[in-house]
Amino acid sequence: MVQYRRNFVRGGTYFFTVTLADRRASLLTDHADALVAAMRQVREKRPWQTDAMVILPDHLHAIWTLPDGDANYPGRWRMIEALFTKHLRDRTDVNGAPWQSRYWEHTIRDEHDLAQHVAYVHYNPVKHGYVVRPVDWRWSTLHRYIRDGLVPADWAAASDLNVEE
Repeated sequence: MVQYRRNFVRGGTYFFTVTLADRRASLLTDHADALVAAMRQVREKRPWQTDAMVILPDHLHAIWTLPDGDANYPGRWRMIEALFTKHLRDRTDVNGAPWQSRYWEHTIRDEHDLAQHVAYVHYNPVKHGYVVRPVDWRWSTLHRYIRDGLVPADWAAASDLNVEE
């Protein structure tokens, strides 16, 4: 069996895709408050900066920047997944682990790479057909970007948007 190798850059910025095992489930949006609470709880112990994030029914995308000298994103994801799984087991009929055994990680290389991934994250609800405009998706950091004046409220409503996969 081929051993999967993750890239670890201390203080690095990473793009993640974390997915439920059952791609038909909507546990992440059904229990988004619990997921966000789990992330906050972990971030208190092991800080990071959330550069962008979107929560979809069956998966999420996130871009994190870790503190200088720290590359332990797997430990953070394990803790988040464990807390969220505990929430589900305590409050639903979910048994077993709801998560896929692996998640996708990409080390952000430069500002252009970061901009492309932030756009991908924020446009993802449109890509999957949940909304027509990214601003209409509730569980997205796009709202923070709009509030902070980084993008206009009608971002990605134009037909000439180029969002790379």
